[in-house]
Amino acid sequence: MRLAILGGGGFRVPLVYGALLGDRGPGRVTRVVLHDVDAGRLRAISRVLGEQAAGVADAPEVVATTDLDEALRGADFVFSAIRVGGLEGRANDERVALAEGVLGQETVGAGGIAYGLRTVPVAVDIARRVARLAPDAWVINFTNPAGLVTEAMSRHLGDRVIGICDSPVGLGRRIARVLGAKPDEAWIDYVGLNHLGWVRGLRVAGRDQLPRLLADPALLGSFEEGRLFGADWLRSLGAIPNEYLHYYYFNREAVQAYREAEKTRGAFLRDQQESFYAGTADPAVSALELWDRTRAEREATYMSENREAAGAGEREADDLSGGYEKVALALMRAIARDERATLILDVRNRGTLSALDDDAVIEVPCLVDANGAHPVSADPLPGHAVGLVCAVKAVEREVMEAVRSGSRATAVKAFALHPLVDSVSVARRLVDAYTAVHPGLAYLGR
Repeated sequence: MRLAILGGGGFRVPLVYGALLGDRGPGRVTRVVLHDVDAGRLRAISRVLGEQAAGVADAPEVVATTDLDEALRGADFVFSAIRVGGLEGRANDERVALAEGVLGQETVGAGGIAYGLRTVPVAVDIARRVARLAPDAWVINFTNPAGLVTEAMSRHLGDRVIGICDSPVGLGRRIARVLGAKPDEAWIDYVGLNHLGWVRGLRVAGRDQLPRLLADPALLGSFEEGRLFGADWLRSLGAIPNEYLHYYYFNREAVQAYREAEKTRGAFLRDQQESFYAGTADPAVSALELWDRTRAEREATYMSENREAAGAGEREADDLSGGYEKVALALMRAIARDERATLILDVRNRGTLSALDDDAVIEVPCLVDANGAHPVSADPLPGHAVGLVCAVKAVEREVMEAVRSGSRATAVKAFALHPLVDSVSVARRLVDAYTAVHPGLAYLGR
């Protein structure tokens, strides 16, 4: 099979390739085509992959191209992992938002909206090209904001685009671990939107073990989300939220922590990755070792401001090894080989959550087979979750409409309706500031 990776010069691509190296079953990927708009980044990542493949028999062939159409032709699967505007764009998203006293995180709040306004037009163009050049291909979307981007692409690709995220998988794994259960043998009742979901139950042999966790302060304090949110709040919710809900439940603390940080997350990653890519230009340096050291630092500092604000301590070693590449490989295997699997994915609702329409992309457990991903029926969300999910989905829809129409007023509406933007006046200033720093938003002229 042929796999095209869009954003193939991106830092996390070696995680995907490493997973492919361990896949020895029938229907395995034999050719990987990396696409990126930056030839230098492609050279750097190609060096890393070359070192990964050294001594591995029948390692998938790797080719690189800056021609998008060339990358897509003949693809069986397309991984979309693009970053429109690069990490400089992310740093600007954060800086503009924090100047207004609101959150600039790349998928949540003002930063997520700005990133979506830049990314959706490019993602839609990719979807149209896939439909024309590789109509039988399955698109697996890694690009953030993952739920929004997947829904925008689904309007052109239908159910042949599936979004993935490692946050629900990591959360389920941590809960299972503290309960003494094997993650592969547990059913995780997870429901919501991307970066906006809750674990409402964890069933082992048909019995829900989550009440036991919620009733035990020691167990709740033994894993990341328990320390991040606090035992009392988790018991009040009767569920374990995705870590990104910390931005909603403790917004003031999160914004303050980000304003006091030496660098925003985007600026940190920008500087870190610039150093990595520059380092790979030295042929005497092992690109793979440099990548591995950089990755370890990246993972260890993930959401560090939130953990510091909550006094949650450092990340645990088991959570530093990545994860989304494993979800992607399992998804690809299930489709290509009809190896049925249950995975938490971003897919069209199709009646799963009554509060949303059928075309809304949600994040829920899915049964996956050769025909794609099929969301599993879910109990209704509690009232507090319905309100938040519906509000954020409405914002996503306004972002898509702003992209379609080029309407500045609709972009303002998207910002103003978000629960973490507290003023229409702030929303107007945000649109002005973002269009000033991002030339790609010049389409918002009406």
